[in-house]
Amino acid sequence: MQKTIFVVDDNHANLSMAKNVLKDQYTVMTMPSAAKMFELLSKIIPDLILLDIEMPEMNGFEALRRLKTKSAYTHIPIIFLTGMTDTSIEVRGFRLGVIDFITKPFSAPVLLNRIKTHLQIDDIIHERMKQIKLLKNAIVFGFADVVEKRDHETGGHIERTSDYIAILVNAMLNRGVYIEELTGMDLDTFISSARLHDVGKIAIPDHILNKPGKLTDEEFEIMKTHVKKGVEIINMMASRVEDDDFLKNAASFVGYHHERWDGTGYPYGLSGTEIPLQGRIMAIADVYDALVSVRPYKNPFSDEKAVQIIMEGSGKHFDPIIADVFYEIRDEYRAVKLSYSGDSDVINMEVNEKDE
Repeated sequence: MQKTIFVVDDNHANLSMAKNVLKDQYTVMTMPSAAKMFELLSKIIPDLILLDIEMPEMNGFEALRRLKTKSAYTHIPIIFLTGMTDTSIEVRGFRLGVIDFITKPFSAPVLLNRIKTHLQIDDIIHERMKQIKLLKNAIVFGFADVVEKRDHETGGHIERTSDYIAILVNAMLNRGVYIEELTGMDLDTFISSARLHDVGKIAIPDHILNKPGKLTDEEFEIMKTHVKKGVEIINMMASRVEDDDFLKNAASFVGYHHERWDGTGYPYGLSGTEIPLQGRIMAIADVYDALVSVRPYKNPFSDEKAVQIIMEGSGKHFDPIIADVFYEIRDEYRAVKLSYSGDSDVINMEVNEKDE
């Protein structure tokens, strides 16, 4: 499959020449302004951008700054096109994140070789990043599995809630719900980090974690500490790396999934949109799974009853906007539930505080 290259230049002769040089090896898309580039970026993400510096309205440096502030675009290699040979311009460009400069008028062999070299380097980097991501996911799976094996009552909870979150987040994107917070986010990282939401349970004593009945008030207070203990674990990991999106998301899933929209949750008693989006999303996935799952102390609720309980909690326990999205996709949640456990007859019983 051919790689896609954007060429952005206000000089039509330069656009035409670049396209003629590159068209046999790449899919080339030309545009006369940075504004047109950003319009197209909303639909197509190229493998590389050739960006002119001197353009009216929005010059190359301004466009580069915008590109580097959007997480969806930061990985795109940018090569500046310039007729200038000022060293200070090169220094400024490299500081802002360009990977190279190509002087105009173009030399066809130079243009082809520079692009080929940088795309090969980019492929190597992406492959390394892919391997690192796979390794990170393997570690997360292993860590989450250890936590879940300690909690004998919630087998499969992590996998199911991950699926529920994926469905909910995609539905929110499709409906434009909290779009500013979700747009540009690496959804694989976002969803994978949710697997650690109960990591703090590793610090809860077995006699409480695996108690077959309802917890006493004292035991419930101890159980509630799994949130802050989990945050401590994530913060310890984060102290050893720089600016890691995975751990930032994980900290929010861990720290806020027991907060409630009306402020009656724990451990911080936050309310409304004070609660990070990760916590508000996790709250619905977590409670839904607790309601419809078998526990030693209860039979599961029916899917219809679980949906009713969540909608009754809209504006109290749950973000009402996200709850409305959940209601629209409730059949997809039911399909996930059935794919893991099959249908079952259910009776109406309370959810233990260990799961809610």
